[in-house]
Amino acid sequence: MHVSPPSWFPPPKDFTLSGATEKGATGDENSERGNWSSKTDYLLSMVGYAVGLGNVWRFPYLTYQNGGGAFLIPYTLMLALAGLPLFFLECSLGQFASLGPVSVWRILPMFQGVGITMVLISTFVTIYYNVIIAYALYYLFASFQKVLPWSECFEWADARCGRNRTVNSCNATFGNTTVHVNSSFLTNHNLTCLNGSVIYNKVQLPSEQYWNKVALQRSSGLDETGHIVWYLALCLLLSWIIVGAALFKGIKSSGKVVYFTALFPYLILIILLVRGATLEGAMDGIEYYIGKQSNFTKLMEAEVWKDAATQIFYSLSVAWGGLVALSSYNRFHNNCYFDAIFVCVTNCLTSVFAGFAIFSILGHMAFRAQRPVSEVVDSGFDLAFVAYPEALSQLPVAPLWAFLFFFMLLLLGLDSQFATIETLTTTIQDACPKVMKKLRIPITLGVCIILFLLGLVCVTQAGIYWVNLVDHYCAGWGILIAAVLELIGIVWIYGGNRFIQDVEMMIGKKSFLFWLWWRACWFIITPLVLSAILVWSVVTFSAPTYGTVKYPAWGNAVGWCMIAFCIIWIPIFAVVKVAKARGNLWQRIATCLRPAPNWGPYLESHRGERYSHMVDPKREKDHEIPTVAGYRKP
Repeated sequence: MHVSPPSWFPPPKDFTLSGATEKGATGDENSERGNWSSKTDYLLSMVGYAVGLGNVWRFPYLTYQNGGGAFLIPYTLMLALAGLPLFFLECSLGQFASLGPVSVWRILPMFQGVGITMVLISTFVTIYYNVIIAYALYYLFASFQKVLPWSECFEWADARCGRNRTVNSCNATFGNTTVHVNSSFLTNHNLTCLNGSVIYNKVQLPSEQYWNKVALQRSSGLDETGHIVWYLALCLLLSWIIVGAALFKGIKSSGKVVYFTALFPYLILIILLVRGATLEGAMDGIEYYIGKQSNFTKLMEAEVWKDAATQIFYSLSVAWGGLVALSSYNRFHNNCYFDAIFVCVTNCLTSVFAGFAIFSILGHMAFRAQRPVSEVVDSGFDLAFVAYPEALSQLPVAPLWAFLFFFMLLLLGLDSQFATIETLTTTIQDACPKVMKKLRIPITLGVCIILFLLGLVCVTQAGIYWVNLVDHYCAGWGILIAAVLELIGIVWIYGGNRFIQDVEMMIGKKSFLFWLWWRACWFIITPLVLSAILVWSVVTFSAPTYGTVKYPAWGNAVGWCMIAFCIIWIPIFAVVKVAKARGNLWQRIATCLRPAPNWGPYLESHRGERYSHMVDPKREKDHEIPTVAGYRKP
């Protein structure tokens, strides 16, 4: 005999308690929440979410900085030890319960604040991530010119603009003595500089000055906000319109858009690689990236392993809530194990492949400038918006290659953004399913409008400083803390073996040897790796800077407030859950450290004997649940 389902689980019209008919008119297994139209929609959405802008600029930079090809050793190990185990866990968790990153913590009510932290950090990140997409849009539009506007030092440039370095001063032999003289003295007396003594005038590439003076109209620092850069604001608005249009029907619409946004960047990467490989100096760039100059002694440095683990962790987008949200729309018996392997391997191979495309052209740039590759490559924004545009501007038919590159950046950013916004709307849907079902389009548009308005500060003249500030604080410790607590909660408190039984309800019974590796990672290795990264990050913390520009004290205070606002909900929700429970203090804590009675598969037909009983709706509220009645231990 079944008890009545709780109010959070309103049965669809064609749903019966026997589970005989659960598919709606759309053919969805879960007609209440909906499912992906096909497995391909889901996989491409996951690939699009994991493969983003960082694969194009951050991974290549870290590779050559940390020993070239040698960096692939710690990178691969960290994929196996940290990235893949957490990725598989989150995909399984979302699919099992068909719930987003907040509601899924019915598995452990005291830890619901971890889900809130994930959603809040994703919210902060999505604000500035769309600003980066706006930068790509601006450069994309700027590429529609016969002569790229950053190809030469035009009217916006100052005296330092140029490509060729000039001598400022050096040591020279004058008479019988060696003296240090300036360039004018050298010229007037027809002297020659001694080897190794030349000091060059600092020059800025046209692309660097264009980025700072024209594209950003960058101010002197965070203290000087300046005005809103109107064309960046319009590009930001356009990027949010694209995101809203792609998500107006949720996964049903975004799942179709990703066929283009997730696949087309690979075509562009192939085109850029083929073009780059035919250029003079391309092999110098590739060898610098991963070749003869690989430095295996770098493997003895702890910083290299920390960089590898950090890159894997952020590249796969684990602990952001998006993996749980996207997986929650899967059919219950989907093979989430295969999905995790496929997406993780695809993401990492994409990073490696993108490095070849990037450095083949940067090698050509170094060849033309007669400089080492190390002097034309920089990290982050400078690689994407200074060094690479500079290289493209020197190619024949430069506007075409610039268009392809920035169009690729646009697509890489958009499909990651789709998944992040879907994380927010999924959270709203779980909280208010009836409202979301009727008002999905207005709510989705409302979310986009609010985030657009919040992002306007990032398109002021000080906008790049805000982007860097949010990235430095919010995309760092908060995610690591959430990931560690997620593992501790699910594996050590809920029970790793119990969670494995849940996974086997979806993908079928597996052997002991199959789970041996996953047990080792979930119970010991992955928590230790993530904890080590967290401790290392705290010990080596330094205040953020943008280039040589330091942040004011109040700017760092804002950064700390942002990260505090994200993680403070973890203890707050723990206290609230305990306060609402019944019994003495220890009984309340024990109750909140057990699965809620409404935990389990979303649909009746999937609950099986282990989850065959459901709590009465009148006792659904947390403070009315003194025990875990209705939950049968395996």
